[in-house]
Amino acid sequence: MNETDGVPAVPGAGNTGTGGTVRSYLLNRAKPHLPPWLTVGGVGVLGGSSSLLWSGSAAAGVGLTLSSVALTGVTWWAGRATSAQRRLHSAVTVAAGSAWFTAAALAGPFTGPLPDLFLMGGATLALSWNVRLVLRTPEAAGEGSDKGLLAKVGLAKAQIGAAKVEPNKVTVPYALPAGEGTNQDVSKALPGIAAALDVPVNAVRNRPDPESAARGSFTIVPKDMLREIIWYPGPSSPGGSIAEPLVIGVYEDGRQLQLTIPEALHLLIMGMTGSGKTEGAIDVLCEVLTRRDAAVWLSDPKRGQDLGEAFPACDWVVDTPAGAEIMIEALKAAIPARQKWLGAHAYRSWEPAAAEVQNDPAHSCQKGQVCGCPGMPYLVAWFEEAANTLRAIDDDVFTGIAQEARSAGAWLVISMQRASGYQISTDTRASLPASLCFGVEEKDAQFALPSEVLDAGANPGAWGNKRPGYNYLVAKGIDEELWSTPARTFRNDPVALTWAAREFAPTRMAMDPITEAAAASVAGRAYTDRQADQAPVEEEEDMQHEPLVDPEDVDIDPEAELPEAEQGDDVPIFGQDTGRKPGPEESRRLFEEALREFERNGQMVVGPKDFREWWERNNLSRPWVSARLVEAYKEGRLQETGKTGRWRIVPALTPA
Repeated sequence: MNETDGVPAVPGAGNTGTGGTVRSYLLNRAKPHLPPWLTVGGVGVLGGSSSLLWSGSAAAGVGLTLSSVALTGVTWWAGRATSAQRRLHSAVTVAAGSAWFTAAALAGPFTGPLPDLFLMGGATLALSWNVRLVLRTPEAAGEGSDKGLLAKVGLAKAQIGAAKVEPNKVTVPYALPAGEGTNQDVSKALPGIAAALDVPVNAVRNRPDPESAARGSFTIVPKDMLREIIWYPGPSSPGGSIAEPLVIGVYEDGRQLQLTIPEALHLLIMGMTGSGKTEGAIDVLCEVLTRRDAAVWLSDPKRGQDLGEAFPACDWVVDTPAGAEIMIEALKAAIPARQKWLGAHAYRSWEPAAAEVQNDPAHSCQKGQVCGCPGMPYLVAWFEEAANTLRAIDDDVFTGIAQEARSAGAWLVISMQRASGYQISTDTRASLPASLCFGVEEKDAQFALPSEVLDAGANPGAWGNKRPGYNYLVAKGIDEELWSTPARTFRNDPVALTWAAREFAPTRMAMDPITEAAAASVAGRAYTDRQADQAPVEEEEDMQHEPLVDPEDVDIDPEAELPEAEQGDDVPIFGQDTGRKPGPEESRRLFEEALREFERNGQMVVGPKDFREWWERNNLSRPWVSARLVEAYKEGRLQETGKTGRWRIVPALTPA
């Protein structure tokens, strides 16, 4: 039958007949198996020919023996990047062939058992390589499941080890050929592998070997085990120390999602609207508020909309940008004071013993005897929706705090939807080594998770807000394998916060005198009157008895003539600032009244813009206010905050 009869001729066949087609097919199928046989024949011919030159030569014997050993060693060394079976098979083949060649060259190919060894041994070695080749073909070995899949994603040369199968989890070690690939190539291939296996993108991850750039292991989780909602089961360590792990959820393999605060360092909580970030925050706060030796400072610009039930259990709560600004300044002052106290009591860093009354002579500020000083609780400084605070203040305000707070027994928590460079400084972000990342936009994942975690397959962008509570937790003290393992926080609600705040109120210790004094020295009444400020305001039932005139205006006669112009009142001149220009004594008095007014309102960080309403009310000008700010700074009534145009009021209740 020829091509015109409907059967195409095989390329390279001698004719178009059936016999030629069959012969060509058999020849093509036999070609891959010929090299081992040709090699055996070549060794036989060369061994016989060499006997004509080196038969009986002692020098040739030494040279051929050394050459055989060297060739075998080179084969073993060159096979280090291949599988162990292939490396051993190659070395045995080269050793057997070079040994027969040496014997044939020295004694002759037909001497003694050499002919039999050539025929039986050579045929055996050639057939062994034929068998190996047959078993490597997809048709015979079913290779499509592993090597075939990797070939589709550009990893055809990767060596696959024995798979470890666990419930809903498969771990497969891999090794890339030396110099032909890295673990980064594997990371780029993960989406393709997930598509080939028909599983979600973040169901396939790789864990690089820290000792090698070309070895690691795949982890495949075919079924999402986090779909089932688990409600908050209650405190993991009621009345325990804050140093014990906080249990806030579960990993996909059923392990507890734990966060150990003293080890985790400072924490960034990030997630888009609807991702479950608030519920995760409630989980963390519920755990914190049920521990005996922790105190919380909370900044909540949402004014209690989500975390209001925690307010009664916090030592200090602020809900305005001005309040957050003074809390930050108070935290700056508290850190060195707490460090000094810990150092005086021989603590290198905060530990649970530091929260107890100091009855141990080894931890005494009075060397050689018990000092009995009150303990110092661990301080949690929580800034909810921190983007609002950063926009109103400065994107770098947390940098110094984050770098020094840990040694002072303070934990900084910054919660925001997007930690981009436009909202938080690079230095501050680098000072927050722990992150709890919920669903985000694809492009935002890099702001919350380290690059090695993303390379390993972590992909919070795959969830967005479609999987509330799903997260990745990266923190010191957690196995690095779990950094790229999805987890889910407990489902929670404000009722749990109310319960934790009420039931554990007798258990939680009060703030220590050292931290209180440092905060009061900066925040003044904003801190000393904090409990009154956090108490609910009772509205007047009857408004008819309220005075219709401000108290300071009661003695003014509305019928009296207005006073004449005083010395110091200026006349508006085109191009110049207008307003009164009082004398030095009156200037100090007026400005002191303004500062005390800010103190009464709890605003302890001010700048010229904060005085606008005041200077307009008193018929003064902005340049006059700026000059008074500089004078007050020189007199010690104000201190610098580190930001241009912002000054911190030194409370009047303390020496300036």
